[in-house]
Amino acid sequence: MHINDPKVTVLMPAYNAGKYIGEAITSVLDQSFTDFELLIVNDGSTDETVKIIKSFNDSRIILINQDNKGIASALNLGLSYAKAPYIARFDADDVCSPNRLKIQYDFITAYPEYSVIGSAADYIDADGHFIFTHHPYGHLNEEIQQLKYSICPFIHSSVFYKKEIIINNGGYNEHAYTYEDHFLWVNILKKEKACNLSQALIKVRLNPESLTIDEKWHSRKFRSIKYSTLKKRSITASQGSELYEIGWKQFSPKKKESAYHALCGKKFLLNNYQPEKARLNMARAITLHPLRIDNYLLYTVSYFPERFINWLHNINTDK
Repeated sequence: MHINDPKVTVLMPAYNAGKYIGEAITSVLDQSFTDFELLIVNDGSTDETVKIIKSFNDSRIILINQDNKGIASALNLGLSYAKAPYIARFDADDVCSPNRLKIQYDFITAYPEYSVIGSAADYIDADGHFIFTHHPYGHLNEEIQQLKYSICPFIHSSVFYKKEIIINNGGYNEHAYTYEDHFLWVNILKKEKACNLSQALIKVRLNPESLTIDEKWHSRKFRSIKYSTLKKRSITASQGSELYEIGWKQFSPKKKESAYHALCGKKFLLNNYQPEKARLNMARAITLHPLRIDNYLLYTVSYFPERFINWLHNINTDK
């Protein structure tokens, strides 16, 4: 490997990820494909994130610091520093499978007509326990192109893309708070070829500190702005400010923890039928945030047979 000329840049934004970033970094350094730089953008962390990053003695790790400006800003800064023509996105609380970079690099160099490659993913809880495997809504380019604008085609932490494509599109839109990746895809995929590999190449960690929550926990106003901007493929600074203000006010640490347990409970019930684990998580969610009726409904439904639960879920999904 040439330090100043890597084939791949693994781009990892990090904000207060001290609990998980050590495992995330290790999973990158242990890749079977070794010709990469791991570019970590510290987004103003106040915990031990930087200390843990610096504890690794590997010349492939590049650390950049910025004030806390959010994930989109961190990603754009990282793109401006990235040395490689290919970017492997990765989050500081996730885990890479050992062959992830090799599989995606081999694919995109063998089929250079593709600009973006994603994959399936195994979802785990905060303690690393398996919850379920998520398979993308589209695998072939034709399937991805036919997805509605409201469906995000990729798991962001799994994507591997050509850097120039993203930069030429202006990078990540910093107004699209919490869905900067989804907004990016609706703006570029009509012109670019993409696919999702069916193999799970990463483990995505659900945790209370993450911005990843069940969509239904967002306010109606937040969802309205989000989907109208996705449909129009444009967003204003004032809309971005409103999204940020809504998100900031809505989610106290206690509510985020409740949302985390509710999401784990829902996935244990609908995606990996384990009603006992579902009830444990739903009970915790109810204790933390007792005013959400849907938590009680899911807790009650968990006592029904799996076939009935799937039927009920399919009816609700089709509406």
